[in-house]
Amino acid sequence: MSRHLFTWDYLQSIIYTVPAILLAISCHEFAHAYVSYKLGDPTPKTEGRLTLNPLTHLDLWGTLCLVLFRMGWAKPVRINTSYYKDKKKGTILVSLAGPMMNYLLAFIGMLLYGIFYKAQSGFGIWFYYLAIINIGLGTFNLIPLPPLDGSNVLLELLPKAKYIYYKIRPYAMPILFICLYTGILRVPLELVNSAVMNGMWAIVKILLNIAAFPYGTGSYL
Repeated sequence: MSRHLFTWDYLQSIIYTVPAILLAISCHEFAHAYVSYKLGDPTPKTEGRLTLNPLTHLDLWGTLCLVLFRMGWAKPVRINTSYYKDKKKGTILVSLAGPMMNYLLAFIGMLLYGIFYKAQSGFGIWFYYLAIINIGLGTFNLIPLPPLDGSNVLLELLPKAKYIYYKIRPYAMPILFICLYTGILRVPLELVNSAVMNGMWAIVKILLNIAAFPYGTGSYL
């Protein structure tokens, strides 16, 4: 193990990152559970997923990937689409609820970071980490590959894709790990993440009347 691993900067990054990851995951899965529950499905409530307790939602490998690669997933919320009045619409809404919650948290984090930045206070740095982690988690989960949320959306929009999905589902996790390890997804995800980050910061700059982006263009995501 590198002796540079436990530098103050590294430890500081962990201190900021881990709470942000736990909050991002908890809110992501809670959003899935809450929307499904509001659409008439009692399954998330009976299985105890209507909670912000991160221990209820953590997936070991997904959390590890989130820590190492800033991209990952949580334990999926089980739903029963037969309770929905409109199965297609309901499934899409529930699937998008998690990523949209992450984007909402990211914007709130960026807004609070901007407030602290404008006040020339360093205490807002955690909100900066909160923003980039939530953007990363939200964007990654929109990828149309099982078990990510984007796959459920695509299946509802393109039912003919089910045959292909059933074929690749047993290999979905290894495919994800290979993509993360080799960095195949990094460039396209960085482009999307940077675009989302810059868009949010543009709004924050207008709201707070801040002239300059304090940490560049967001290409670090």
